Amino acid sequence: MKFKIVFKKNSFRLSVLFFLLSMQLLAQRDFLLLFTVEGEISNKGSAVFQDSLEREFFVQTFSDDLYNRGYFSFEWSKKYRGDSLELSIHTGEAFQWVALDVSPVQQLFPLVLGKKADPVIQDKFSLQAFQELRSTVLAAAEDSGFPFASVQLDSLMRNGRELSARLWMDLGPKITFDTIKVVGNSKMKPAYLHQLLDVKVGENFSQKKVNQAIAILRTIPYARLTGAPELSFQNSEATLYLPLQDRNLNSLDGIIGVLPNELEGGRLLLTGQFDLKLFNIGGRGRDFALQWQRFNQFSQLLELRAQKSHLLGSKLNLTLGFSLLKEDTTFLNRSFNLGFSVNLNPESQLRFFGNRQASDLLAIGGLSELTTLPEVGDFRFTNYGLGHRFFKVDDRFDPRRGLTTDVSFTIGNKQIIQNTAIPQEVYEGIELRTLQYELQGQVNHFLPIGNKITFFQRLAFGTVENPNLFLNDLFRLGGLQSFRGFNENFFFANDYIYLNLEPRFYFDRYSYFMIFADVGRFSNQVQNSPTDFPYAAGLGFRLETQSGFFNFVYALGGSNTQDFAFNQSKIHFGYTGRF
Repeated sequence: MKFKIVFKKNSFRLSVLFFLLSMQLLAQRDFLLLFTVEGEISNKGSAVFQDSLEREFFVQTFSDDLYNRGYFSFEWSKKYRGDSLELSIHTGEAFQWVALDVSPVQQLFPLVLGKKADPVIQDKFSLQAFQELRSTVLAAAEDSGFPFASVQLDSLMRNGRELSARLWMDLGPKITFDTIKVVGNSKMKPAYLHQLLDVKVGENFSQKKVNQAIAILRTIPYARLTGAPELSFQNSEATLYLPLQDRNLNSLDGIIGVLPNELEGGRLLLTGQFDLKLFNIGGRGRDFALQWQRFNQFSQLLELRAQKSHLLGSKLNLTLGFSLLKEDTTFLNRSFNLGFSVNLNPESQLRFFGNRQASDLLAIGGLSELTTLPEVGDFRFTNYGLGHRFFKVDDRFDPRRGLTTDVSFTIGNKQIIQNTAIPQEVYEGIELRTLQYELQGQVNHFLPIGNKITFFQRLAFGTVENPNLFLNDLFRLGGLQSFRGFNENFFFANDYIYLNLEPRFYFDRYSYFMIFADVGRFSNQVQNSPTDFPYAAGLGFRLETQSGFFNFVYALGGSNTQDFAFNQSKIHFGYTGRF
């Protein structure tokens, strides 16, 4: 004989349900359930519930579990007496699966079931296994352009307690992606969104891609979702509606530093920093950044960076950078950077880059009397690198919870340029072309403690190796963005590691008070300096205004060359405007 039955979702085993029923008796409820189970399973008991909906859900769970255990012909009766319900169940006989013909689905989706899989599944095939198989097949259909596919059991055969059937599938209409629609004030262009979310017009609809697109949108800094994305299906096409609102991320940042003037005792030195950052220019994923710093009387830094996401419609992001560093009257560094990156997933990015650096001496007085290489030299350095970034935070620009990491490794050839002001014999016996490598990394952790406090922790490290290191090869550390309590670029180091600890008390969404402590280990083998273990402490705050942030930091720092004293304190304040 042939007949058709309806299967329900899996649930708890009856043994678990009976245990839960006994636990319910310990609490005071208003709605009573008296139940009796007879047949191959027998049990009797009672339970009380808070309301009738909770009781009906429990009864439905009873039914689902009987289906899952093969009691397809069970019968029950209900009697309501006021707020009480008497439930009688007769389980009947449990059926056993012996065969399921999956060949119709195997022809449509061979990779789901396996190309070499037996077209008939035999022995111990449970209803739970059917539900899992059904979910797998429907997921494959949804990702192949058939979101309205359905799977059923057909040709169901019964032989005593044994059941066999055929798995039948109706694909429904084939759906393709249409243009993405932006709902809201976002200026992001649909063409850029298609590249960013990897959704192409005309390709087969994929629920997996839709889920990935939503995950990507929750991580991009440019805009935020103001509601749930919606799908519309019309004329065999799927349109994705995205409620996006642009964020005010473009920033104009100016900071003034008040420092002791080391060249003119008793007087103060004003230093400065100017930052301009523009994001998603024209709504096409183009970023631009400019930074200028004056960190002492004769030293300046200029950095330019531009990035284009999804270059020429590909998954590659292009980055161009230029930096210029003038260190007093000692040396001048220039570097040009070209890099490519690809997003492995919404939280991970792999980077490839190349860098060309040129460094030249500025002051050449007295070099003619040297017998060994000076601490600062002329060189050209071409290197290539690999980096990886990971970011899992609640907000890419103003995180209060999560973790970010950034690690990079570079290697390349460094060539020493012979300076005509230095005697030629100084260069004799020195290998002018050598291999140099650098390793840098940073880990930022944001740990929320309650609703008002976030404990920020940063661990940073780096090392550079070469037989002929110069002072202008070394890392520059110190200042507001790395190790506070010191002038900008105060330290030279070929190896460093430091830890920033900063509890923040938020009195508004983006405004907070903070105290901090910085500890580190720096080494400078070029100047044969003893290993330095600097430390710093201080406090500050950030205040959100209608168009930006006001920042204030007061810091004290101690090291081998600076006393931990109030007359060496550093005050940094400035305003970051966002638009």
